Amino acid sequence: MPELPEVEALRDFLDEHLAGKEIARVLPLAISVLKTYDPPLSALEGATVSSVARHGKFLDITAGGLHLLVHLARAGWVQWKDSVPEAPPRPGKGPLALRTVLTGGDGFDLTERGTTKRLAVHLVHDPADVPGVARLGPDPLADSFDRDACAAVLRGARRQIKGALRDQSLIAGIGNAYSDEILHVARMSPFKLTTALDEDDLTRVYDALRSTLEDAVARSRGIAAGRLKAEKKSGMRVHGRAGQPCPVCGDTVREVSYSDSSLQYCPTCQTGGKPLADRRLSRLLK
Repeated sequence: MPELPEVEALRDFLDEHLAGKEIARVLPLAISVLKTYDPPLSALEGATVSSVARHGKFLDITAGGLHLLVHLARAGWVQWKDSVPEAPPRPGKGPLALRTVLTGGDGFDLTERGTTKRLAVHLVHDPADVPGVARLGPDPLADSFDRDACAAVLRGARRQIKGALRDQSLIAGIGNAYSDEILHVARMSPFKLTTALDEDDLTRVYDALRSTLEDAVARSRGIAAGRLKAEKKSGMRVHGRAGQPCPVCGDTVREVSYSDSSLQYCPTCQTGGKPLADRRLSRLLK
């Protein structure tokens, strides 16, 4: 799933390629992709893109006073086209979900692989009209999100630290992958309760959060959209690397599986050498 660093890189890429250009048409190709109907997508025809912003994992394309909000979910992606094919695409065929064409002939596609369709597009007058945006917590890379702000959020969470980092209403933009990475850098068990965090713990989590996300954004910036997924994977220390050696201590990276996801961690670095064999049976490690 694209998370804050990849979405920020896409924002940067799209802002460079879209700002100042006029939209010719926006074509929804998958029934499930469009979540709003008033205003209609036709309201964007002839509008000039003024900017592309980011709200957590949402992209926000502003044109003609309207906001085209895109959430890529788990399997969605952006594919830029220097020259969009003239023949209209056939709805329901392949991963193509929505196509945006500019008057210059270039544009972009939104695609989604797999059978579970969660890619979401909203056209609204105000980003806050989208419930997923309205409920977002603070952006972890904002200047105002300092160590004390982070500590206040985590102290009030009253849950396991891994879940707290992923909760979009607490902190916007962090998902399964970067929460694993942050906790590895912080040398902390994913099962540790936020209520058990002392001042040193809070400082370590904040420092790890900022450095992990800032480094990932820096690596992703300037990379073409088609290469961002590979860049994300190559920069991971533990996430997606179960069975491989930890790059810090050499211990084997372990995994805990859930019904629809999994987490990875290093026992030596994070849990005092104790493996978390099963989420339901393991003790909470501190």
